[in-house]
Amino acid sequence: MRHTFFLASSLLLGLTVVGLSAQPSLARLRTTASPVRPHHTRTAPPVEPTLALPADVTDHFFLSSDGVRLHYLEAGPPSAHTLVFVPGWTMPAWIWMPQIMAFSRSYHVVAFDPRGQGDSAVPEGGYEPVRRGRDVAELIAHLDSPPVVVIGWSLGVLDTLASIHVAGDHRLAGLVLVDNSVGEEPPPSYQPVPRRAGPAPNHAAAMKQFVRAMFHHPQPPLYLDRLTQAALHTPEAASRLLLAYPEPRSYWRDAIYATKVPLLYVIRPRWVAQGENLVRNRPDTQMDIFSDAGHALFVDEPVRFNNVTERFLERFVWR
Repeated sequence: MRHTFFLASSLLLGLTVVGLSAQPSLARLRTTASPVRPHHTRTAPPVEPTLALPADVTDHFFLSSDGVRLHYLEAGPPSAHTLVFVPGWTMPAWIWMPQIMAFSRSYHVVAFDPRGQGDSAVPEGGYEPVRRGRDVAELIAHLDSPPVVVIGWSLGVLDTLASIHVAGDHRLAGLVLVDNSVGEEPPPSYQPVPRRAGPAPNHAAAMKQFVRAMFHHPQPPLYLDRLTQAALHTPEAASRLLLAYPEPRSYWRDAIYATKVPLLYVIRPRWVAQGENLVRNRPDTQMDIFSDAGHALFVDEPVRFNNVTERFLERFVWR
């Protein structure tokens, strides 16, 4: 059975999943992409910037092995230990800005825009786990640093685990996996969500509701609007593919047990049973539960998330 991205069904609040999109960067807003077709790469035209990056955060690009121009943000001292942040479904690298600014005081920080998201190019294909995992592995190889800690959130959890299938763990010093199933027991439970009367909303309206549903604590309207525009960067057809990775649950579990690096599982209560089994069965595994936060818990509670991650890095990774 294919692994369907569980969070979509709950976060879309009972709406029909009408498509998926990726987002522009903090400095650029782009137009919505066209449907996915094989073998060609398209870069959406830039428009006037609406918000510049902080002065000490810089843009960088590299070329994937299948010829796609992929973007990442970088901050902090290059000689320090490296943290690589991988965002979730249709989200841009800059959603990690509270972590980029905090951790770059002591760490070399990289935040990735997966293909079709943020400021990365929008290819016509590659929206499946092996290719997306290879993109993460190629970014890490491109950085050419000592082993890194990868911090993956939501769909970024699956892309990170896919990268272990592709490239192993010899470039990893640790993992922080944030608020998604990892294929451990028990499987996610799906509870029907009542559908609203009338036709399903269009893609833009659905994504607007999706973005707002990621947070438990109020976020500024301008921030939510920019995040929604970012989410509307990924082609709708690609976003559908990203919601239904064609792999069994065992694919993700096998990856997490194949690596022996320290692991921090940062979750909301819905994943506690999986976390308890991980802690019980996998050495060097820690768990932390955020009971009063939304799916984007590192935005809802950035200080706590940063502190939890910092303690993990100091006590279990770079001791």
